[in-house]
Amino acid sequence: MARKYSRKATTDVKRAMKKRKAGTLKSGGSGKKVASRKQAIAIGLSEARAKGKKVPKKATKKRKAAKKKTAKKSKR
Repeated sequence: MARKYSRKATTDVKRAMKKRKAGTLKSGGSGKKVASRKQAIAIGLSEARAKGKKVPKKATKKRKAAKKKTAKKSKR
């Protein structure tokens, strides 16, 4: 089975996690310190995506499409 993420993307996530532990990782918009583990992973993955590494697309589009389908079915 093929890898979901590239090894280089994994190193970006590790770097973001180390920064979070050190207390130097900041969010993009507000510049606040990141305390959440999940948010640190998301930052690492988005940085890897920006560098063009093999990372799957964000799942938000799939969720929105699924919600629209269920909303249409319930109205009928």
